[in-house]
Amino acid sequence: MRFKLTPQDTSFYDFFATSASHLVDGARELTAMLGVPVEDRKGSAQRMKDLEHAADESTHAIMRKVNSSFITPFDREDIYDLASNLDDCMDHMEAAVDLIVLYQIGEFPSGISGQVEVLERMAELTAEAMPRLRSMKDLAEYWIEINRLENQADQTYRRLLAELFNNGTEAITILKLKEVIDELEAAADAFETVANTVESIAVKES
Repeated sequence: MRFKLTPQDTSFYDFFATSASHLVDGARELTAMLGVPVEDRKGSAQRMKDLEHAADESTHAIMRKVNSSFITPFDREDIYDLASNLDDCMDHMEAAVDLIVLYQIGEFPSGISGQVEVLERMAELTAEAMPRLRSMKDLAEYWIEINRLENQADQTYRRLLAELFNNGTEAITILKLKEVIDELEAAADAFETVANTVESIAVKES
């Protein structure tokens, strides 16, 4: 175990917790949007954009804190990576919502709700894990479960693509839906990257 002989600024943990809380809000807004009538989706998209801006500000706050701090709780590069990876999760979820509105998508494939449910659970687990960075304890279950959920998301993604291509949907609709589905898959990948980053940090700090 590494012994730290210098005091550290613990506000970084609060910043990471705030960033992760935005992801929970974003995933819940994404879930809610699936049940919103087409004509009301612009409101959901605006709320999602506001959440994305809030997440960006949290990321910038972390970067400013790193740049102004002489001592950090763990490696600066790891702090940059974790902050950026958390932001990527929100970016992909917001992009999916934006595409839904821009492409005026009507009905969703039945399996898309499964993708979004996985993202919501990933967001919740990530938010629960961030405070545990203080002690670097009890984190293994987090990244193991995120990995399992990402595998589940991959399976759902493949089934959704097969459904799109096999059910006679017209080509332009396939292209629109595939872009949305791809963004949701990218969000799941981004959550796994966050978990991998946390695992790497925990290993270094153990």
